[in-house]
Amino acid sequence: MSPEYDAHDSSGRLLAEERAGDNAPPLSVSELSGMLKRTVEDRFGHVRLRGEISGFKRAASGHLYLALKDDNAVLDGVMWKGGAQRLAFAPQDGVEVIATGKLTTYPGRSKYQIVIDRMELAGEGALMALLEKLKAKLAGEGLFAPERKKPLPFLPRTIGVVTSPTGAVIRDILHRLADRCPTQVLLWPVLVQGQGAAEQVARAVRGFSAMDGSGPLPRPDLVIVARGGGSIEDLWSFNEEVVVRAVADCTIPIISAVGHETDTTLCDYAADRRAPTPTAAAEMAVPVRAELLAGLSEMGLRMGRAARRGVGQARERLDMQARLMPTPDMLLSPQRQRLDQLADGLVGGLRHRIADARAHLGQAGGALRPALLRQHVVRARERLDRLAMRPDYLTRALSDRVTGFDRVSRHFASLDPDLPLQRGYARIMAQGRLIESVGAARAAGQVVMHFRDGTVDATVGQTADQADGGADPVPSASPRSPRKSAAPDATRQQDLFSQ
Repeated sequence: MSPEYDAHDSSGRLLAEERAGDNAPPLSVSELSGMLKRTVEDRFGHVRLRGEISGFKRAASGHLYLALKDDNAVLDGVMWKGGAQRLAFAPQDGVEVIATGKLTTYPGRSKYQIVIDRMELAGEGALMALLEKLKAKLAGEGLFAPERKKPLPFLPRTIGVVTSPTGAVIRDILHRLADRCPTQVLLWPVLVQGQGAAEQVARAVRGFSAMDGSGPLPRPDLVIVARGGGSIEDLWSFNEEVVVRAVADCTIPIISAVGHETDTTLCDYAADRRAPTPTAAAEMAVPVRAELLAGLSEMGLRMGRAARRGVGQARERLDMQARLMPTPDMLLSPQRQRLDQLADGLVGGLRHRIADARAHLGQAGGALRPALLRQHVVRARERLDRLAMRPDYLTRALSDRVTGFDRVSRHFASLDPDLPLQRGYARIMAQGRLIESVGAARAAGQVVMHFRDGTVDATVGQTADQADGGADPVPSASPRSPRKSAAPDATRQQDLFSQ
């Protein structure tokens, strides 16, 4: 081996270099992942796998993610939203299924997975296992408890039916109701099998339960969920959890009539009553009208017999009581005698009363003579003359009133506070109040002296004696013309407030 070859083949080189004759250029990871994806999808473009669901998860987008496993291997799987909406059952962990789809790779994680287009239960055993698992779950929540069952009405006025409008079931129910007791029927048409059937049935049951009777249609008194017979796959919609919960939550009594005698669904367990057939459901819903009429007729006859018997017994008791009671003549004879006595006494009493009245009238008539009446008139006229008002009486009374008024007026005039001022007196006021003492004048300081011909403001001061010996002050008037003293021997002005 040449040294050049050894150098190129060495793994310790720092930089990768293309060698002569090398026709395998390096691939990127994305290129290799793409090649693997195409190879896997071309080779396994359509596969069917049987396995048990594990790690099931429903994304918010509606896609399903799960793993299919057996004893030795696990394969991831995904089912897009469109295929998930077409599923006839709800996938759960532990359920064995057969998935149809294609294999592909997910380059982001170097994993391969199956994209599922269709998924079915792997045989009736898997379906029964799924049914038992769901039944145990719902039973654990108490949806099948007997205390939840509501009694059926004896004679419903309106019956709501949830079934297919084109099948024989609705015709059988209507025919049986018409034979037994004609009743108003409200049909809510739904699919009873296939894709979307469970959702429609649940929506119909909840719709009947939500009716309040205020609209144009009355609220049903009873609801019948019905379907004809079929395989377990055909009846599977009535095993769906959404249907079972809707039936259990229905506020109206409900009868489940799904399938025939041996067919049993979870809807039967949740309903208030299970009927083996739709026709039997109609028989449970209403009584036989002829039997009702016969019963009413029988009760009417019994009521008539009882009434007649009661009347007869009452008549017998009345006759017995009547024989023991006294006759009307016996009861009224004392009153009749009393009436005769009173009638006789009434005639005599009236005659006596008339005689007394005539005597009294004669006495009164003798007193009513014309002379007596004229004498009475004369006396009345004399009293009237004495009571008549004469002018001299009024003149004398008026003079007395005038004299009294003059006397009061002179008295009021003598009480005039300004009258003493005409005789040389003065009235001393301070701040609108009359000064009645020396102390009040000293306290006021400024006073107003009211005279006959005007007022003079004055200030309360001190006399000479008071200045020397602390005598009381006297008011001093504003400067005016000096007046001559009243006596030749007077030495000073007299105190206005001297006692």
